[in-house]
Amino acid sequence: MSLPRLRRPAVGSRTHVLTAEAVLVQQYGDLVRLAYLVLPPSLGKHRRVLTAHSLVQRALPSDRASPTPPPLPRSSPPSALPSAPPTAEPSVPAPRGPSATSARTEADAPDRPAVPVPSGAYATGAARDELRAAVLSAALTHGRRPRGWPDRVPPPRALVPRLPVVIGLQLFPRSGGADEIVLGRALASASAVDRAAFVLRHVDGLLDPEIRGLLASAGVRAEEAGAAVRAADRLDSGTGTGTGTGAVAQCLAASDEFDACLLRARPTDLLRRRRRMRLGAVAAAVLLAATTVTLTGRDGTRSDEAGPTRTAANVTDPRDLVRTPAGAWADTGRVDFTAWPARGSRTRDGELLARALTAWSRPGDGVRVTVADATSAEAPPRPPQLLYAGDIGERATVLLYDGQRLARYGESRTPGGPRTLTVARVDDADVTTAAAVAVGTTGRSTRYLLAPWIDEAGTRDLLRPDEPTRPVDVSADGLTPPVRGTSGGGGGGGGASCDSGTVLRLRSSSRIVEKHAFLLADLGGLSPVHLTYTPLPGHGSPPPRQPREATGTAALLAWAHLACALDTHRDRGVRAVNAWDFAEQRLPDGGGRGVWTCSRASTWQGAGDVTVALRTPSTAPDTPARVAGRATSTAACGRFGQHVVSAAPWRSPAGRWYVLAAGSRAVTRITLSGDVTASRAGSTLAARAPGKPEVRVSARLTTGESLDGIG
Repeated sequence: MSLPRLRRPAVGSRTHVLTAEAVLVQQYGDLVRLAYLVLPPSLGKHRRVLTAHSLVQRALPSDRASPTPPPLPRSSPPSALPSAPPTAEPSVPAPRGPSATSARTEADAPDRPAVPVPSGAYATGAARDELRAAVLSAALTHGRRPRGWPDRVPPPRALVPRLPVVIGLQLFPRSGGADEIVLGRALASASAVDRAAFVLRHVDGLLDPEIRGLLASAGVRAEEAGAAVRAADRLDSGTGTGTGTGAVAQCLAASDEFDACLLRARPTDLLRRRRRMRLGAVAAAVLLAATTVTLTGRDGTRSDEAGPTRTAANVTDPRDLVRTPAGAWADTGRVDFTAWPARGSRTRDGELLARALTAWSRPGDGVRVTVADATSAEAPPRPPQLLYAGDIGERATVLLYDGQRLARYGESRTPGGPRTLTVARVDDADVTTAAAVAVGTTGRSTRYLLAPWIDEAGTRDLLRPDEPTRPVDVSADGLTPPVRGTSGGGGGGGGASCDSGTVLRLRSSSRIVEKHAFLLADLGGLSPVHLTYTPLPGHGSPPPRQPREATGTAALLAWAHLACALDTHRDRGVRAVNAWDFAEQRLPDGGGRGVWTCSRASTWQGAGDVTVALRTPSTAPDTPARVAGRATSTAACGRFGQHVVSAAPWRSPAGRWYVLAAGSRAVTRITLSGDVTASRAGSTLAARAPGKPEVRVSARLTTGESLDGIG
């Protein structure tokens, strides 16, 4: 049943205001969560928390006279709704998360005497919908700017001071896990109306007609509300948090990541606050002196001379470089390179910075320029952000970021030495892909500059999954010592081997995400490659369709067989490599159980190369898996290619040859053609073969569609 556009109930209705007040207090946490998730993530966590509380507290309807609305139809009968008690003393609900030793604060409603509240489930439900509509309307319009409003000036609603006000503290919700990172990133990329529809469905449990009605009552056009409901479906399937709406709702409702009433607190920048207070005192004294001079000066005298004005920013002027404050990473909705502060011993060396900017804008003959695949070589469109400037070994290094690309400039510390510039795209980097940058390479070893949110660093050898992580010392500026990278013969099977599978193992600070460790591999680019793992269907949680960090036992065992193949992606602009165990097969002649893996190397450009491999129990832990097939520039084994089938010849322990084939869980029938012809219902197949045959494989999916094999 559709919801009509909601209006304020009758003026002068004191009982209506009392009902709304009781409902607001009872539903305070859910309303704040709704406002927090709909508000723009660009506000930062602290401002979003305060703004969400402010919007909810101002949602109480006025008691002035207004026309009485018609009865509000609801999808649930009045008997299904909770009735308000005859009297109620407002109190904020208890937090939905467990207590912890970290500093927290709860949103408290102001003390007030108990007031009579009218009973009736219908009145309570109508007041709840009215409050939702008011909160939605305020959250959706909070960031709107009038036509002609300057981009650098906050929107008008943000300029008006509102309660609550917090001075000297920064508040932010507790950090969630990897699932919450994926979900938060998906919500941040959606529009405010789409986020509102998503939350109303999965947190408040409303049906689609009710969602459209509430959005319409908040001022959203009907066609835009319908599009938002459809976008919520796509957003649910694209977050990777579950296979259905129930899993997403549970993730949102249970996670502290999105609870703006269960908060942690920390002080603001104490040194900066002290400097500002001193500057404020000096400015007040200067203003007082200037006012005194003006009042005692001669009438009619003024200066018509104007000082020099700055022209448009010059990208080669070090004074225009963007510098992020040191603590910004812990209070932002974007945990990427924009949150990196300027570090290093030469961040104020104007001559070095000018040479680096000039080399990027107008490289001369004396600069050797290297541009990564699918990366623009153009000059930065605006003054870039300074990430690092300092001496690393015998070279001075400057690291710059223009919002889409990284540029690493290096020069010898002795005059006349070689100068280099390396540029690589890093658009849409995140907490993992922006966690480290290669700032110096010597032979097969690389030094990294780590992100400010990295709390712990170490290395581990993928070829030795049983060995523990070896800790790495990190300097105060975030620099690591030289770390040896991966190397090998390509992992092509047939006994190819390699002697090193060393990767970085980093752990993020609990201030942004709890218990989040991940692996990065050096493949020659400025940004090391993020390694992930997707387990077999039905093995573990979260659902197997979602890649997870490659730090667990099953992931390390899988990557031990794939580590030598990483070198085939060197200097290819790869962003991440995911190893997906898509099928398990019982091998003939007592061969045990084999596991089929599709590893996808995704580039910053978006294209990806995949390799399907079979690993059998008879191989050593570090033996490269048997390659069954490869494909380039494909969507297979990724978010938009979730079905795969492949085949490979295999010799059993009894010496007989077979063609083995396997598909992902949506495969219902596999067919072989060529030297061996066979067909079998199910997702695996094993057929006798004369020697090493040449075959083609295809499959039928649950949808009735056909799927060509990778091979």
